[in-house]
Amino acid sequence: MLVRIPAATRKQKPVYLNGQPLGNTYRRLHDGDRICDNETVKRMLAEQIEDERDARILRGFGINDIDSESLRIYRQMLRDEKPGHPYLEQGDYDFLRSLRAWRHDRQSGEEGLTLAGLLMFGTWPAIQEALPHYFLDYQERPEAKTELRWIDRLVPDGTWTGNLFEFYRRVYRKLIADLKVPFALKDGRRQDDTPVHVALREALVNTLVHADFTGRLSILIVKRPDMFGFRNPGGLRLPIEQVIRGGESDCRNRILHQMFLLIGLGERGGSGIPKIYKGWKSQHWRPPALYEKDEPEQTILELRMLDLLPDQVVTELRERFGERFDLLSHSERLILATALIEPIVNHSRLIEISDLHPHDLSRCLARMERDGYLQSIGQSRGKVYHLPGVMLISPEQVFSDGHSFGYNELSSGHSELSSGHSELSSGHNDIGIGDNGELNRDSLGCLLSDLLDAPIVDDLEVLSPSLRFDLEQIAETPRKKSRMECGAMEAIILKICQDRYITLNVLAKLVNRNPDALRKNYMDGLVKSHRLRRAFPSTPTHEKQSYRSISDSELESQNCQSSNYI
Repeated sequence: MLVRIPAATRKQKPVYLNGQPLGNTYRRLHDGDRICDNETVKRMLAEQIEDERDARILRGFGINDIDSESLRIYRQMLRDEKPGHPYLEQGDYDFLRSLRAWRHDRQSGEEGLTLAGLLMFGTWPAIQEALPHYFLDYQERPEAKTELRWIDRLVPDGTWTGNLFEFYRRVYRKLIADLKVPFALKDGRRQDDTPVHVALREALVNTLVHADFTGRLSILIVKRPDMFGFRNPGGLRLPIEQVIRGGESDCRNRILHQMFLLIGLGERGGSGIPKIYKGWKSQHWRPPALYEKDEPEQTILELRMLDLLPDQVVTELRERFGERFDLLSHSERLILATALIEPIVNHSRLIEISDLHPHDLSRCLARMERDGYLQSIGQSRGKVYHLPGVMLISPEQVFSDGHSFGYNELSSGHSELSSGHSELSSGHNDIGIGDNGELNRDSLGCLLSDLLDAPIVDDLEVLSPSLRFDLEQIAETPRKKSRMECGAMEAIILKICQDRYITLNVLAKLVNRNPDALRKNYMDGLVKSHRLRRAFPSTPTHEKQSYRSISDSELESQNCQSSNYI
């Protein structure tokens, strides 16, 4: 029986016990329900009550806290965008009132500068005083790595205003500098404003107007040779599926959003994210990745400039399939390219990168298998696909005791593979087997196999005392604590699995967790985000499944860099 429980909406949060939100509010995370601290609960209550978080009037702040040069440039941009706009005839005070940067509360009679006005046009000292945790950070990094090195960085350092308007103007110029996107022609005239420029503008504006400025996390924009990354504090106010689909909007800072819209920046009615996806698709790059993280709460958008069909991949596929490859549809070529790069794919993985409906994708995969472009293993939800002739490693081959060795999964349903690779099954019957019939191990007690690119830790009892001590030291915290923050647990898992494969049972014993829960709550997600590699990708739930951390150099060689750019 499957029961789907939808996430609580913004208006329904916080969810708490005993009639008291403070101290009784819980959040469902990967490994269980976690109690929320009072600061988190207060933010939830503010999100529930305040449709626009930036309308708050700031007591004690006034016109003197506005940067006159920022306001002047904004007026000029409005004049360029809408030359006859009536706001242009107003003085600064009335102009700010029209923008709702200055507001009069009819109920309380209170009047003054709003949070939106200060954020958009304020001076750095005034912004610091009103929002102690406010921070903006732009980094241009020289390599496609998670390493925190930069060749250019922009942060509020007292040399410029530090407000959102000035940050947008400076950062957007940096983002589009040296952008390798060909210009388009429209009515015979060059159009420098390509869909990619539009996507970057929208992503930057979205990051600024959807941020929760009461959070402790900074706004972070990253530019790398392979991608653009955008992070803002605060989660999404709508489900991710709805945001990507578009058509509905729930902006956290609606006054800020309107200020950007007035000068032609940003999109209305929830069309911004679909426009970003469309711009990236126009270049045949990998689809954007939009996701949320907890503790601290944040939203991340990654725009990768990786071609879904790299030249070297297309060349190799043409060599394999000849002229037949060029007769395939774009979706079919994309499936083959993914199978060559990864090299095991399943239905859910292909849904992520294809625009086909799930039913149409299923029919497409069946047709490609029938026509000899793909081969498969497994049934129903466990079915995986690979290119013909690809050797798939099974746990039985690596952990064989010498009596039950072979490519059983492939030879039963794919006789052409077993016949085509007979030299493999006959010539490697002793892979991982010593002269005495025992499994080969290195000096540390790790299992060795010529089929894998690293040794395997499959039994703690046979490890050298030094290696076992090191692994147990790394795992000391989760072994003693039944609950941990998700990111901290993932970091420990990645460190344990560094440089060697670790079987799921050994890892579960080290961190004192149930193996099935560990796989579902952590391992599957780390594999999906390309931070862990399975030793046996064709049998993901096998009891002998083993995992190894993926290094930065491997990510680069696979054109599959780590999704965590922060």
